[in-house]
Amino acid sequence: MRRLGLLVCLASAAWSQETLGARAQRYFVDLLRIDSSNPPGRETKVAEYLKRVVEAEGIACELLGPDPARLNFVARLIAASGGNSGVRPLLLMAHTDVVPAERAQWTAPPFSGELRDGFLYGRGALDDKSLLAAELAVLVELKRKGTTLARDVILLAEADEEEGSTGAQWMGRNAWKKIDAEFALNEGGYAMDVPSGTRIYEVQTAEKVPSPVVVRAGGTAGHGSLPRPDNAVVRVARALVKLADADQPVRLNTTTRRYLKEMSKIDEYTWVAPLAPRLERWQTAIPAANEIRGRDPELDAQLRTTISPDVMHAGTVVNVIPAVVEAKVDVRRLPNETREEVLFRLRKIVNDSQVEVSFVPGHDMPATEPSSLSTALYRTMEKVFAASAARTLVVPYMQRGATDGAFLRQKGMAVYGVPLFIREDRENRAHGNDERMSPGVLQAGTELLWKIVAGVAARQ
Repeated sequence: MRRLGLLVCLASAAWSQETLGARAQRYFVDLLRIDSSNPPGRETKVAEYLKRVVEAEGIACELLGPDPARLNFVARLIAASGGNSGVRPLLLMAHTDVVPAERAQWTAPPFSGELRDGFLYGRGALDDKSLLAAELAVLVELKRKGTTLARDVILLAEADEEEGSTGAQWMGRNAWKKIDAEFALNEGGYAMDVPSGTRIYEVQTAEKVPSPVVVRAGGTAGHGSLPRPDNAVVRVARALVKLADADQPVRLNTTTRRYLKEMSKIDEYTWVAPLAPRLERWQTAIPAANEIRGRDPELDAQLRTTISPDVMHAGTVVNVIPAVVEAKVDVRRLPNETREEVLFRLRKIVNDSQVEVSFVPGHDMPATEPSSLSTALYRTMEKVFAASAARTLVVPYMQRGATDGAFLRQKGMAVYGVPLFIREDRENRAHGNDERMSPGVLQAGTELLWKIVAGVAARQ
């Protein structure tokens, strides 16, 4: 026992001397080694790890939620005024679950945190345990430095972002006072270097809304040797082709207009400038968007609702025509379109009374207004990012995916996807195989986060 105590003391002494970046890396590896795949989740394992870390630093925290296996974590550092100055808190948030990993498709064990070829491998390396590790390291840094805070700083690590966002929703309904803040930093930002030498920081201020639909048809079951005109497989297949091939209408918003304007200033995107005015006129919008899609599908996805058939259930054996066929289609609608108008349009495109098109039950995320570009947090991010490299572009953008930050935006909080980590791979490995991040990128991103948090929360 005496030897164990000595080892603990030596480890504590070593950890007290480590840099902010090294601390973030240690937390990062620990988090990668916790399997919080969703389903089933089991995010409480992550929450308990966070609790051990912050309690050892003397930071108050709680585990909250209705499911003991899937608890959310909340910690808070109190401002020097005791929270009575009228300056509202800063919220740091990151989800604790990860998508499942196909172990056979990985070259490194997906829950090992293995360092190989200059990268740390693990499910969640990009989505979202890197951000969680950085936020945890910054929270501890504030405490260890005895930083005098002008506002409370809250860390929320929420469960179930990848499936149903039940963690964020439960906190909003049942524990809002514990996380209510003026603004929040979340996942969803994107940073990259382009060949001209500009470093682009895309701050997520808006996001598209997942609105998946079911395409379903019935027909007469029968022997496969006798083709039938009411074959349900054929009906659904035709409907899916129509949906995939149809050009969805273009609808810009304040975020996408600003994004197009700013991006067209750099060498790699000057080609956007002559197309942008055409996007504003209904007669030329779709052809202009189609030109953009041919060069940059990511940019096109910000301009309109997207349709992607992804799942199909049909039959069991090759010699039996199935009576019912069902497909699921990933629809990401623009936040300034309603569910009703999108559904009406999809049904019109299919134009088949024998094919039912309806929303998948239970998927009803909110459509929200973009977060403000005039808050102290956004202005601080602009300054920090602008000073990070010789040539930078800081621009708000609308994410084609979705985050559970939408549920906080819905309640009036300004939520920003913070672009801390420079993209290292040509392809985005989030949700893919061999998800990874280099220690250098993790540590540099954590330093940026420290400057942002200190800039907006520390007493000047």
